[in-house]
Amino acid sequence: MEPFVSVQGVAAALPLPNLDTDQIMPKQFLRGIDRKGLSRGALYALRFDESGTPRPNFVLNQSPWEKACFLVVGPNFGCGSSREHAVWGLRELGIRAILGTSFGGIFSDNCFRNGVPALSLPQKDIDRISKLIADPLCCEIQVDLSTQTVLTCSDGISIHVDMDAWQRDMLIQGLDSVGMTLSHAQEIRDFEDRYLEKL
Repeated sequence: MEPFVSVQGVAAALPLPNLDTDQIMPKQFLRGIDRKGLSRGALYALRFDESGTPRPNFVLNQSPWEKACFLVVGPNFGCGSSREHAVWGLRELGIRAILGTSFGGIFSDNCFRNGVPALSLPQKDIDRISKLIADPLCCEIQVDLSTQTVLTCSDGISIHVDMDAWQRDMLIQGLDSVGMTLSHAQEIRDFEDRYLEKL
């Protein structure tokens, strides 16, 4: 996994409430466990019409938001089924983090486990950021996990983000759950040795 320490880039507002994992990654793209090509399926019905032509009015089809590495989303984003492909597709599309007030529980966990933090902020902060990034001249933000902050670059306002320390360390180091566990391999072996000595 690519480490996530501090990332700056374009943010796009996607304020739809209850956008579920079937809308994030439709079932016709769930044909395997290979992540390659899943960027095409990410938010497919929103990005493309029935003929596969990009919808010009959709934010991710417009400049500069077609280069977005952050999504600022509506409440309960990622609800629905547990399909991990939803996160894989967003990551393949270039999304590095998602900001919202609330997320589907399994989706949020899948995000962290795949290096795409789903960060919860108060509604007032989401509203302010969404309004700001609607202006193409003000659409850059910076997410810094080392300081647990989200910075809106155009006005210099920084917002603190509460995060689980274990998840934050995992993201900063670019480790999945197995990698994070293996980083404690010596401690695990020492525990096993002590345990076996008592048998």
